[in-house]
Amino acid sequence: MPPKQRPGRVPTNERDSKRTLVSMVVAGLVVIVGAGALYLIGGEDAPGDAKEEARVALAAAGCELLIHDAPANAADHTDITTPEGVSPGWKTDPPTAGPHFRETLVYGAYDEPVQQARVVHNLEHGAVFIQYGEGVAAATVEELHGFYAKNRTGTILASYPALGEQIALGAWNDEGEGGGQGVLATCTAFDDSAFQAFLSAYQFRGPERFSPSQMAPGDL
Repeated sequence: MPPKQRPGRVPTNERDSKRTLVSMVVAGLVVIVGAGALYLIGGEDAPGDAKEEARVALAAAGCELLIHDAPANAADHTDITTPEGVSPGWKTDPPTAGPHFRETLVYGAYDEPVQQARVVHNLEHGAVFIQYGEGVAAATVEELHGFYAKNRTGTILASYPALGEQIALGAWNDEGEGGGQGVLATCTAFDDSAFQAFLSAYQFRGPERFSPSQMAPGDL
């Protein structure tokens, strides 16, 4: 709003018009600020709501959800010195948080197993993985590829033979003490709504998050 002018007296009708205009502007600003405050409050609540929705959806789909405090890891990424390396500190299989290799995995869909020490680094940036065991039916794998095609940014799809007939979804959440929390859901079948709920709750929320624009297929 421009600074008030300070001339002599203003005619009453003009002065009243200006007062009305100022009142309208102030009221508008209050509405905007109020709406902004509501938006911010809603934004704070949304992750919690999304996580509860994911928990309910995953349970309904017969999935098991495990959330754990992230194991300590070196800030300079020297815990694991080779991409094939593993860490005794990992708390889940596949791992979802903790020590990892210094370089990430290229985002994309893989038919073969990938290096988990790289994947954990992706999760730290906010990625989500979907990995499936060697016993998962080919038709289900096709469904997973279809789901991936709709959610390619920030997502890694790969096989993980040790899962057997299970499918795993993993993320590294920035909540909790210290280094955040690892999140792993294991499912015996594909469920589109449950998987989408997991992504809505946990994707792009890593402790060292990157912008989604940096997490497109082909990006490191």
